[in-house]
Amino acid sequence: MTGRRRLLALAACALVALLTAWYAGARSPAPVAGPAPGSVRLGPDVGEPVEGYLARLPDQLPPPGTEVLALVQFGAAPTPAEAAAAVIGTSLVSAVFRVPVPRVQTALRFEALEPGTAPDAALGNARQRAQQAAAADAARLAGRPREVAATEAAALSAPDCRCVLALLVQADRAGLEAVATRSPVRAVQAAPPGVTARELALAPLLPEQALAADPVPDDGPVPPP
Repeated sequence: MTGRRRLLALAACALVALLTAWYAGARSPAPVAGPAPGSVRLGPDVGEPVEGYLARLPDQLPPPGTEVLALVQFGAAPTPAEAAAAVIGTSLVSAVFRVPVPRVQTALRFEALEPGTAPDAALGNARQRAQQAAAADAARLAGRPREVAATEAAALSAPDCRCVLALLVQADRAGLEAVATRSPVRAVQAAPPGVTARELALAPLLPEQALAADPVPDDGPVPPP
């Protein structure tokens, strides 16, 4: 075969390959894009009136028999054991820890929970990781932020600290309605069916936010650890 014929044969093969790929792509349906990571908010919008936020939550519950993720938000911060008891009948996914200090802004610490672990143990392990994160912040920061982190770390070191702000759980409508009736649950907001934890942005209602979801004051003294 001459060089010219060889080049023509190679070009023909390449053309066939390109046409085959185009045909296969044309017959395949375009992928459907889901929500982007962190694009589905659970929690009140910034500045939203609390009364209005709480009033819209029942309409967001899923149809009977459909399991979804939901953010369980507490009024008075419970201990890990109390928080676990409040969500019996659901599957725990993650926890949000926050050490309440009057008129001091403290961190929201998000911790995933080990699947297949007893709720009390999973929350205890998560509390310890939150404590370690607060201690690491205290070691690297200075001034008031260091003092706040040190106070957080000291509080989170206690197994019975009242520091659980919210839990992300998975349950059906009946399970979520049961949770909503238990103390000290303040609000249960369900995600749309099919939404994954990766797609959620969690912004729990704070106990101090009684009228609107506005920033809380940060002008109080920081108690020593």
